[in-house]
Amino acid sequence: MAETTEKRLVVESGVAARVTQVVEGPIEGLGFRLVRVKISTTQGCTVQIMAERPDGTMSVDDCEAVSRAISPILDLEDPIGGAYYLEISSPGIDRPLVRVSDFERWAGYEAKVELARPLDGRKRFRGILGVPSPDGTTVPIDLPDVKEGLPSRIELPLADLGEAHLVLTDELIRESLRRGSAPPQDEDPDEGDDEEEAEEEAEEAPVYRVIPQPQRPKKGGKPVKAKAGAKPAAKPGAKPAKGGVVTKAARLKNRDTLH
Repeated sequence: MAETTEKRLVVESGVAARVTQVVEGPIEGLGFRLVRVKISTTQGCTVQIMAERPDGTMSVDDCEAVSRAISPILDLEDPIGGAYYLEISSPGIDRPLVRVSDFERWAGYEAKVELARPLDGRKRFRGILGVPSPDGTTVPIDLPDVKEGLPSRIELPLADLGEAHLVLTDELIRESLRRGSAPPQDEDPDEGDDEEEAEEEAEEAPVYRVIPQPQRPKKGGKPVKAKAGAKPAAKPGAKPAKGGVVTKAARLKNRDTLH
């Protein structure tokens, strides 16, 4: 299930769906997989595109390669219809789960799952993932501390998946570092003097950001991109960014969480 052509279970809507339609093919053509497209009002308008290699890795160089490939296409097709920041990033350690292979790869780890339609009157679940069914239609989740008389294991229908992502735990951090899907650390999180600081460092994901569309030359001109780590120019009237590179840790503080 590691092929780039494996379909995603989560489908975007609105402007994000138009962006997806424009960039998914070119991203797959480079040998990467599109994970998610998200439009937010951060700094005016931010188009966040998460991508990865089939093995789940994504380096800063990979982010730059994706940015160089899709920036001219986005300028030409203009699915956003206004000024925006383009942010290319890896999924991060507490990654979204959008394909059957994601659930398969991270079976045994804790996740939050929200269904688009209720299952027995409930949409949100948090527990340990099991291995998806052979046909990829369901995934079991073991729920902790369930009330007496209620099942502790539930089969979730993946066709009704609304959103899912891994829960950041020490075990997940260690396994992500082992697999190479997280940036390396100088020391083990359990051995550092400041465990919280080590955890924040471990959860940072490589991000490459280009400057807003209005700052780019008109069609036919040479595209202008900001170097990784450089502070992008802000849209007039927009709140200035805290930094040119947005880390996974920063995004976690502002992200809507599942309960």
